[in-house]
Amino acid sequence: MSIQSAVWRPYTQHKTMTDLVGIVSGRGPYLYTEDGREILDLVSSWWVNIHGHAHPKIAEAIARQASELEHVIFAGFTHQPAEDLANGLIEKMGPPLKHVFYSDNGSTAVEVAIKIALQFAINTGQPKRKTIVAFEGGFHGDTWAAMAAGATSGFFDTYRKFLAPEIIHLPYPATFEQDPDVVSKEAAALQALEQLLEQRGDEIAGLLIEPLIQGAGGMRFCSTGWLEKVVDRVQQAGVKVIFDEVMTGFGRTGTLFAMDNLNVRPDIVCLSKGITGGFMPFSATVATGEIFDAFLGDSWGQALSHGHSYAGNPIACAAAVASLQLFETENTLDKIAEQTKIHEERLPQLSGTTNHRVRGGIAACELVGQTGYASSKSVGLRGHFLDHGLLLRPLGDTLYLIPPACVSGELLSEAYDRLEIALKEI
Repeated sequence: MSIQSAVWRPYTQHKTMTDLVGIVSGRGPYLYTEDGREILDLVSSWWVNIHGHAHPKIAEAIARQASELEHVIFAGFTHQPAEDLANGLIEKMGPPLKHVFYSDNGSTAVEVAIKIALQFAINTGQPKRKTIVAFEGGFHGDTWAAMAAGATSGFFDTYRKFLAPEIIHLPYPATFEQDPDVVSKEAAALQALEQLLEQRGDEIAGLLIEPLIQGAGGMRFCSTGWLEKVVDRVQQAGVKVIFDEVMTGFGRTGTLFAMDNLNVRPDIVCLSKGITGGFMPFSATVATGEIFDAFLGDSWGQALSHGHSYAGNPIACAAAVASLQLFETENTLDKIAEQTKIHEERLPQLSGTTNHRVRGGIAACELVGQTGYASSKSVGLRGHFLDHGLLLRPLGDTLYLIPPACVSGELLSEAYDRLEIALKEI
């Protein structure tokens, strides 16, 4: 497909971009191009697709709901799909998370979480708490507060001087298999956190983190033990913990949510991407009963002043309910466990790679000698992998795989065979 198009594309330099790949359909793990090629989707189409493209159960739920109710204002009204989804999420997450706020994408889910944390402090008589803590290399979306939280990711240098609220960035002890420095990195990160809490603990409203894996920042892993210590310590200091599970949610780390790998629970959780199985733009911000209760009062000023025209959209809610049900009826987590075994076996064997790491259905490593997210080498690799029928988009030096759960262990192993051939050709 020609690059002459009226569409302005995300994260794209149009002057140097190559021709577009025209996609006419998708089925299961495959995308089909207008020139008849079959492409194996190994990144779940920007991490949103969970069960495979055009899954009939989700498609049926959408069609059924669209014929009954396509939309209704969500202030002062409700509908069954929204109630069913909220109840389903709360049941899966468990206490203390009890209340679900709907919006329309991952960035706004994070934006809502930051607003909730800041206003909770005001509503509970803690006006000094005006600061959010995040971690170096994290990415939380591209609305204003979300950009501020992800300012060190390298994606938003153009806007840094405009960003608010105040965000303090702490060191992140990214690690990998057989990392010899993990203990010292974690100790240094905990020390930096402790020093911040001692100096400004009563000024911090919330701590925001992508649990266990920083996504767009390079699929950077941290250990469960380190993250549990962080959560325990900041909650003891009266700081609300926000888990950005936009990428890690819905099975990606081998459990339904990344927090299910931990012995701690956050105060707020942000969900999007896989929430509708890849069919509809949608998101949710989930909070504890304590937080929700702090917004109850006789004045409008105590309420959460945030909303979207498509908040709680019935069609999106129906898709999300159907996707959540598939985790049970299709044993989705068992499928991801099978992928984990293949990743652990095959990833370390890939030519020209280092710093291997696997959690659940996510596998990542560094490509020796590559540079930069949008470097000519990185962009060239995308085309090279497509020539081998593989949809892969390295994050600069980082090669990663996040296949839909419908990619069987046998198919994933075959994909590694093709990937190995492609890497040897570089």
